[in-house]
Amino acid sequence: MTEKSIAVALVIRGTDVLMVRRRDSAELQWQFPAGEIEPGETPMEAATREVLEETRVDCESIRVVGERTHPITGRRLVYVECSWIDGDPYVGDPDELDRAEWVQRTDVKNRIPSGLAPVVADLLAT
Repeated sequence: MTEKSIAVALVIRGTDVLMVRRRDSAELQWQFPAGEIEPGETPMEAATREVLEETRVDCESIRVVGERTHPITGRRLVYVECSWIDGDPYVGDPDELDRAEWVQRTDVKNRIPSGLAPVVADLLAT
């Protein structure tokens, strides 16, 4: 059985981007809202669904900006640019997430020490 691809939502609000801190490892790790793309769902639909489920933020998918195979997990990641519509970040699933918050684009690289995918770094630099 093939693993499902992951939609990664890059929700931008002015100079901020939405980030979450996951509990699914020994260390708390910052990342962008993300989740499996369900059967019959596009990456753009999955991205907006995951953002709403994880953070209660309403956003609109704009476009797929790129994809890659994650260097550690081997999962296919599809990066989706999204724009904020409404809502303040809230932890929708406390078993999965520790925090959800807006982060200055310039501070994102400090929260992800393993580095950003080039398409993400390019998007956040604009």
